[in-house]
Amino acid sequence: MSQASVDGYATPAVRQSIFDFVRASGLRSVVVGLSKDPNAKVTVLLVSPRSGRPVLAVKAATTDPAARAVEAETRVLLGLRARLPRLALATVPRVVDLVEFRGRPALVMTAVHGTPMTVSYLSWRHTASPRRVAADFDTVGSWLADLQRGTAGHDRPLDMDGGVADLLARRFAADRAVPADLARLEEIHGRLREHSTPRTVVHGDLWLGNVLCTGRRVSGVVDWEAGADPGEPVRDLVRFAHMYALYLGRRTRWGAGLELALAGTGWFPTLFRRFISDGLARLGAPPARWRDAALAGIAEVAALTDEEGFARAHLELFRRVARSQPIRKDTP
Repeated sequence: MSQASVDGYATPAVRQSIFDFVRASGLRSVVVGLSKDPNAKVTVLLVSPRSGRPVLAVKAATTDPAARAVEAETRVLLGLRARLPRLALATVPRVVDLVEFRGRPALVMTAVHGTPMTVSYLSWRHTASPRRVAADFDTVGSWLADLQRGTAGHDRPLDMDGGVADLLARRFAADRAVPADLARLEEIHGRLREHSTPRTVVHGDLWLGNVLCTGRRVSGVVDWEAGADPGEPVRDLVRFAHMYALYLGRRTRWGAGLELALAGTGWFPTLFRRFISDGLARLGAPPARWRDAALAGIAEVAALTDEEGFARAHLELFRRVARSQPIRKDTP
């Protein structure tokens, strides 16, 4: 495989089309996903005709920004091979090749096995069970703890900004309420920066759909295009809890599950807060800062997501929950 240098890492050079690669592999191709983001990627599994098991996964860019994301994921995955602890390493795809799809890059990786956590999450009454929801948090929490302990570096002030405030100011420049949002966010970031956490490997988009499980064990974590090494580990902690809570309210009012988690009472808010608090304590930050960390995570999504409607909804959610008084509800 020919090599090229990308930001200091040796990466496979783009050399043949995805169609030629698939034909030469002798594997069967199955298109398993076309993301709904404005800058979509097509995901293709290459399956063994003998075993019926996926061997490789290909992520192909359909736009120029998507191409930059594919290249970023390639760099992240190559950099992780020498950094991850043994248990986490087994859950992360390995770069095999970089091929071409309609003039843009397509990343070929080893396929990690397991069932996306979204399958159980969306199954009948799963999220109505405190035991099952607690098991979901524990499963991801164990994987995340292994990742963070195994890659921990020097302590730095807990930084949930990383340019988020500037991005929000530019993205919503026409919104007259944004200066007040930014003032509130500055206070939140300031309180968090009073404490320190080690810099670790960060996935950057740790949500249910990117976590694959076998039983109660994380067997694969995919979509590393937003990853960082080193980065702020609290970002992964709050992103998983955030997205888990966000989709609970999908049949009622958008964001209701997250509002409940932040300001409600009952078993689900307790589990949500414990997941973040325990993670903060493990990283050396005060557990009592769980709410500030969660609010900063909402602002981060508003700043970074590609989809404008999703960004706007998160900005408005931040406004509501940052000002809200506690609400009462027993179950999600």
